[in-house]
Amino acid sequence: NDLMAERETLEEIIKDLLIANSSQNIEIFLNAKNSLPTPLKGKVHRKFGEKKGNDTSPAQGLDILAPVGTPVHAVSPGQIVFSDWLRGFGLLVIIDHGNDYMSLYGNTEALYKTQGDMVEGGELIAEAGNSGGRQQSGIYFEIRHRGQAIDPEPWIKTQ
Repeated sequence: NDLMAERETLEEIIKDLLIANSSQNIEIFLNAKNSLPTPLKGKVHRKFGEKKGNDTSPAQGLDILAPVGTPVHAVSPGQIVFSDWLRGFGLLVIIDHGNDYMSLYGNTEALYKTQGDMVEGGELIAEAGNSGGRQQSGIYFEIRHRGQAIDPEPWIKTQ
């Protein structure tokens, strides 16, 4: 495990990534509202903005429940800018889609891509798990624009 990654928070990592990758421009994501595939087949357990149990702050993404080993796919083309362990998120993949849009896939069991890899929409990037200390297996999924978490559901194609 990268010792640097363990010291940084998700916010610090995203800030650094925004600076490093500000020149990328992939138009596909901009036109993707209501058309992105779900990252995996599963059940949404917690929605954006929802608090559950003893949560002190609202969710910044979706908790999607699925059995360990369920394939996790990139929702749109982009470049892997983070693929490592991060405290609180377990094994985490972050994809930069250009135009300051990123998607995050946390609590995975296995990572199939490394930093710098280019991926297509729908490409296998990880397996669902509970690596972040979750009680139920699945993934944690976020979409961010300019570093701010936004509700992923309007972007996902309705099944």
